[in-house]
Amino acid sequence: MEHKKIFIVEDEIRICKELVALLESEGYEADYLKNFEHTAEDIVAAGADLVLLDINLPGINGEMVLRELRRKSEVPVIMVTSKTGESDELISMSYGADDYITKPYNPLLLLLRVQAVLKRSAGSGANTGTGIVEYRDCEVNFDRGVITPSAAPDARISLTKNEMIIFKLLYDQMDKIVSRDQIMTVLWDNEEYINDNALTVNISRLRTKLGELGYGDAIETKKKLGYILLSESQGKDK
Repeated sequence: MEHKKIFIVEDEIRICKELVALLESEGYEADYLKNFEHTAEDIVAAGADLVLLDINLPGINGEMVLRELRRKSEVPVIMVTSKTGESDELISMSYGADDYITKPYNPLLLLLRVQAVLKRSAGSGANTGTGIVEYRDCEVNFDRGVITPSAAPDARISLTKNEMIIFKLLYDQMDKIVSRDQIMTVLWDNEEYINDNALTVNISRLRTKLGELGYGDAIETKKKLGYILLSESQGKDK
């Protein structure tokens, strides 16, 4: 059976070695970044199934690394922050993190989050479905996570796994209200890992990307109820 590989991006060697030992004791393959000259490129080259990315790195901010990484790869990322406020977490999620954990963390909680993110990643294909469909004047490829305008193929946008899962769920219930609980259940697959702020950020990011295609009104918010993906424009941009 193939072991999942976890790549650790952390500047404290002691912590790296402790994490490697912890992860290997649970059957994972683990390694860590040795220098930070080409961080994003080295993460991609590691070919990991999941990345633990510390937000405080020497000479560079972890959020900037994540932003650069998302231009090259959709590898699942758990951000590690030492701050207790929500700002780092929200920024990290907006840049494409799949989850986050705050230092000092319980090793068992970290393992549970790793397991949950890997499970979501492995199941994302089943959650999003397969094939190509049409939405308004665009072609939506659920396998590749790409939405392409028919009139301007070069203007296509790419969605993260979570964004595509949300879009597919809304698409399957077009013009109907999909509750936040429904979306979070599909995304996190376990109520223990639900985070309301993270969902808000993912919805906002998806809405922004659709807005880049001229469909800023595509997702309508129904307060206290959920969201609707509108099949046609309602004549206003949100």
